[in-house]
Amino acid sequence: MALPSQKGEFVKAMTLTDATMLVAGSMIGSGIFIVSADMGRTLGSPGWLLIAWALTAVITVLGALAYGELAAMYPRAGGMYTFLRESMSPLMGFLYGWTLFMVIQTGTIAAVAVGCGKFLGVLLPAVGAERFSWFPQADFTVGGSTVELGLSSQRLVALASIWLLTWINLRGVREGKFVQTTLTFIKTASLALLVLLAITVGRNSEAIAANFGPGKWFAGTPVWSALFIVTFGSALTGSLFSADSWHTPTFAAAEVQNPQRNLPLAMLLGTGLVMLLYVLTNVGYLSVLPLHGAADGATVLARGIDHATQDRVATAVMESIFGSSGSIMMAVAILISTFGCNNGLILSGARVYWAMAQDGLFFIRAGTLSKNGVPAFALVIQSVWCSVLCLTGTYNQLLDYVVFAALLFYALTTIGLFILRVKRPAEPRPYKAIGYPVLPALYVLLAAGVAVTLLVADKTRVQALSGLAIVLLGVPVYLLWRRSATNVA
Repeated sequence: MALPSQKGEFVKAMTLTDATMLVAGSMIGSGIFIVSADMGRTLGSPGWLLIAWALTAVITVLGALAYGELAAMYPRAGGMYTFLRESMSPLMGFLYGWTLFMVIQTGTIAAVAVGCGKFLGVLLPAVGAERFSWFPQADFTVGGSTVELGLSSQRLVALASIWLLTWINLRGVREGKFVQTTLTFIKTASLALLVLLAITVGRNSEAIAANFGPGKWFAGTPVWSALFIVTFGSALTGSLFSADSWHTPTFAAAEVQNPQRNLPLAMLLGTGLVMLLYVLTNVGYLSVLPLHGAADGATVLARGIDHATQDRVATAVMESIFGSSGSIMMAVAILISTFGCNNGLILSGARVYWAMAQDGLFFIRAGTLSKNGVPAFALVIQSVWCSVLCLTGTYNQLLDYVVFAALLFYALTTIGLFILRVKRPAEPRPYKAIGYPVLPALYVLLAAGVAVTLLVADKTRVQALSGLAIVLLGVPVYLLWRRSATNVA
């Protein structure tokens, strides 16, 4: 099949700083400010909450170390799609790209956008989760949780943010990376300031005693029972979602300067910085608020982390320190964070669909570049599907679908690293994975282990199975697309 005609070329506009900011900016969204509440309810103790975040940091950095070799070998648009295609098969590459479009990338964008609407509600109380009566709506139960289809003012904000960022990225990669780098600097500094304020000015003796006092670290939680291991694994859904998208610069590798050097370094620097901030942020949360509180508590201190209003833990921390003005400051910072996160995700995801279209495995028009050097059609169709997801899921439900599918392909891609070492030993490797084969193997075991617990745990089983079903549905879709491509050729 002939490749689609090109109207432009990719522009190598991203420096090492830009690529690092793309990593950090895509990782830091709304998750770190929200998910600790649900994790706290699930895990039940401050010690296990911190261990969960520390393990997430280990898993993420190990993944970045392994992926650096693949990124340096194949510094072109497509990222994991390309890695899986080269190491395993075109089918495996397609299954990743298909799942990325159906739920991983688009589901993350939708979840972060919904989070944006949730925090705008702090500034504008009229922006709420209640659905509009004039818009079609329906409720149904999946795995014991209720899915509420429809449009609310929060979801309307989510839609507006997605389309505004799509418009910015349609103008060119320079505009997209300028927004990304600028907002990432702001939100990284804001997160660091939150940590500093929490462990100094906001330090609360009552919270310290409740969380770190004698016998409090692991109070009320069993250790090493089979049930608790499954529970612990399911709780990682929140932290792993918050740490996801660390590999996004590999999607846009064709636009990175000196990619053989800058891509591995950007992933290592970006993941290391973000995960350090994430662990310290949770230490800060526990320094200001007790993990356990009451749902009907009159103050943020009485509600604690596990019953923070709409799970907005960071907002509760700032409100505890500065009163109502603190919650406003935090809401502004998080809005900037979610906006910057989705900019990186929207920018990078479309490059994968472009690479798939180049192989005849996606809509032909997605394989063309506009005069601005961007895959315009891929950007638009990505945002259309994101908009649909915004209307069909809540924040927590969307991230449950995302994490299982992402972990599955992270493990498979790292296995591909081992395959390529055997299949193509002479292929140039400007960077070799640190600690090979031990550290990449450890990453595969950890990622696969968490994925298995998501399949077993009652809380996440249905979503994980749904994610697996989406992956498998890609097999007949792949066959149909290949047949269509053959007929056209």
